[in-house]
Amino acid sequence: MPLDPDVLAEELPGLVRYAVYLTRNRADADDLVQDTLERAVARGGTFRGDSSPTTWLHRVMHRRFLDTRRRRTPEPTADEELMARVEAAWRDDAYTVDPEVVLARAEERADLRDALEHLPVILRSAVVLHDMQGLTSAEVATVHGIGVPAAKQRLRRGRALLVTLLADDADRHLAMEGVPMRCSEARSLVGDYLDDELGARERSLLEGHLASCPTCPGLYASIVGVSAAVGRLRDPDSVVPPAIAERLSL
Repeated sequence: MPLDPDVLAEELPGLVRYAVYLTRNRADADDLVQDTLERAVARGGTFRGDSSPTTWLHRVMHRRFLDTRRRRTPEPTADEELMARVEAAWRDDAYTVDPEVVLARAEERADLRDALEHLPVILRSAVVLHDMQGLTSAEVATVHGIGVPAAKQRLRRGRALLVTLLADDADRHLAMEGVPMRCSEARSLVGDYLDDELGARERSLLEGHLASCPTCPGLYASIVGVSAAVGRLRDPDSVVPPAIAERLSL
């Protein structure tokens, strides 16, 4: 049955939230939402009502995102190694964290978002769908196309890794106190900064970040240097053979 346009409009805010956490980039999130809505309209006849519109639309988005991601990054990532390390830590009876540190950082919206964005995408998706979007474990399983026990395992692993990231990054958090702007946001603006396309406020915040961040200046300097080196690869216009240049001018 085709989905009612009013239903799509009602589901839009949740889809936008989910897309932002999947892609970790607002522009890519907007593209993913648009793609999802177009597919939902085109394939509305495949919606049988076996699940809620919320679950069905999140599944369409999830599958589309994974398809796009596989084409862009066909090689394995370090996600499995990271998950294995966390699993080993949580199996160790001696492993613990400082709950005051973890909960204090979780209450800081920017810190929590940063930690979420560092989760492997499958775990990030499970945590966002369940703990933010309010889907049940069974609905998460439907979105991911897996069984309920596997969905619960992804949720458990995602939460465990999120706690570990919030606990382990405490030293860096202290080093970043007073630094304007998050590193992920600052790094996303470097291209526009180099092209002189930032507004006065964003430029000021980015420059303040680069002046005080312990990690980003080296990355910025490298981007500037590499971009300049690529520019120097351009051959002079004189490399065009005279005979070809003459034929083109006819």
